[in-house]
Amino acid sequence: MLDLLASATPSPSPTAAAGGGFDLFAIILWPLKWVVELILVAWHWLFTAIGLPPADGITWVLAIVGLVVVVRAALIPLFVKQIKSQRKMMEIAPELRKIQDKYRGKKDQLSREAMSRETMALYKKHGTSPVSGCLPLLVQMPVFFSLYSVLSSVKVNAELGLGGVGALSPELTKQFYDASLFGVASLHETLIDAWNTGNTPAVMILVVLVVLMIASQFFTQLQIISKNLSPEAKTGQAYQMQRIMLWVLPFAFVFSGVFFPLGVVLYWFTSNIWTMVQQFIVIREMPTPGSEAAKQREERLARKGKAIDSSGKVVPMDKYLAEQQRLLEEAEKTKAQAPKREQPMSKQRAKKQGQRPTGGTNSRPQNQRPPGSAAEGSSPTPEPNN
Repeated sequence: MLDLLASATPSPSPTAAAGGGFDLFAIILWPLKWVVELILVAWHWLFTAIGLPPADGITWVLAIVGLVVVVRAALIPLFVKQIKSQRKMMEIAPELRKIQDKYRGKKDQLSREAMSRETMALYKKHGTSPVSGCLPLLVQMPVFFSLYSVLSSVKVNAELGLGGVGALSPELTKQFYDASLFGVASLHETLIDAWNTGNTPAVMILVVLVVLMIASQFFTQLQIISKNLSPEAKTGQAYQMQRIMLWVLPFAFVFSGVFFPLGVVLYWFTSNIWTMVQQFIVIREMPTPGSEAAKQREERLARKGKAIDSSGKVVPMDKYLAEQQRLLEEAEKTKAQAPKREQPMSKQRAKKQGQRPTGGTNSRPQNQRPPGSAAEGSSPTPEPNN
């Protein structure tokens, strides 16, 4: 392991070595490529230490799976934040709909700006935004492109006798380049490369992996749309967009699966499996309130003699019923103590009952006279004769 850490030193980039050009994308991804290589080599060292052949394809495949485990485990806090953000977005959906209805049909610039300001103020008030729901994907994409860059540069580095940018030494780079899955499909080989070289077994492996990758992504999104959305969420525009993306995204995955190396396709498929299992656990144990999954969870808990209290904790059924009874009594007590609103009384009705009229702005006490009026029992002052 000390040799591994000692080898994690920067090496010349393949682009610079091959043509001496300036590659801005490679420079931006350099730190992430260094981390990706270190994780890959660390898992490779671990599997080699337990007896797997260092140059065998299965060893490097397991190292890629280990990379997925590390990356997705690090993203768990962001995933929790994503769930909370989605819950808040659902809570403010009625208020957001009111803002949209308020400016419906108004297409002038001032109305659009006002609608945008009120929407952003609503997001700020509740501490959420639509972007928060995309954080895990946005954070994972640079890692994905870094792995793509590492695998794409393996061929050039191996031919030039170079290593990667960090822990991937020239010797490990050559092993990675020579490694193949089941002895027929190289990890840096794409579906186009396999087709052009007539490598039928590699084509079949890549086609199967691309199909499984698309199926796992489709099933994960279908779980969310069909089980984990409340009735209110299914009436919004975002739900319609999700249904459209459910069928559009597979075409994008077909395109990417054709041009990405086998190692990247393996990473993506393994990451999809992680997402599918993670979503299954969340939908089963922490479903969206009001969704079909939430009703199914309540039914499962009821069969076990349990229920969910007002704080969201699972408690015995008798404790839940006692809490509901207490909340009902508190609500009735609060309602009884609330001051009753007096019905406004007209002047005519007040005169009949001998009371002061209520609710009028021009009413005054019976013994109060307008300024300039004569006192009771006195005669008016006669005007002088000219």
